[in-house]
Amino acid sequence: MFEVATELALILMAAAFLAGFVDAIAGGGGLITVPVLLLSGAPPVVALATNKLQGTFGAATATLAYARAGQVRLADQWSMALVAAGAGAGGALIAHQVPADVLRLIMPVVLVAIAAFFALKPGLTDADRVQRMAPGLFTVTAVPLIAAYDGFFGPGTGSFFMLAFVMLAGFGVLKATAHTKLLNFASNLGSLVVFALGGAIWWKLGLVMAVAQVAGAALGARLAMRVGARLIKPLLVVTSSALAARLIWQVWAA
Repeated sequence: MFEVATELALILMAAAFLAGFVDAIAGGGGLITVPVLLLSGAPPVVALATNKLQGTFGAATATLAYARAGQVRLADQWSMALVAAGAGAGGALIAHQVPADVLRLIMPVVLVAIAAFFALKPGLTDADRVQRMAPGLFTVTAVPLIAAYDGFFGPGTGSFFMLAFVMLAGFGVLKATAHTKLLNFASNLGSLVVFALGGAIWWKLGLVMAVAQVAGAALGARLAMRVGARLIKPLLVVTSSALAARLIWQVWAA
């Protein structure tokens, strides 16, 4: 029925639910699903592609949940979303031409820095901050850079979007989380199209994981809106630190 044994599919569905929950709050869902896909026997490209498939559904669910609650106006983000989708597709196209080993060396340092920022920076609340970059400039600089990274590598994308919205756009933590989801969805969708054309997706498994991802994302978004920065900040610190530790382990093991 699936591309893997049924018992493995059930484990992957559970991983997708947890990933959707975590990703809707602080990003980093791929930290959970990609390793489990690899352990199930998926080749690296297939694991990344299948993760994009199920993750796209989770990001869409979180986006709609935040929009319905009034945390984000999707009409105000359409230009950013288009840029993110194009950059995500471009990143996926050049995925095999970028020295991923170099990124694996750099990313743990960046992720630890992000975790330290959110853990130690005083005054990070749900209130808006000083805007340091105009929306138009933000759209043509920060958005395509992060979305392209999502297309060709991926880990930590949600954390990078969060940091950009807080530091450059001046958003509060909850508002930044809400706005991150549409861009994450768009970059996922753009790279997913490229992976689909390349035939690298486990469709049956990816779609059942998507069902679980949707359930987890809906629950995570509701909880994030109820608790706000008091939940988002510590979870973002944990996920960024865990992802950095995993990347460091990968480099050491290699």
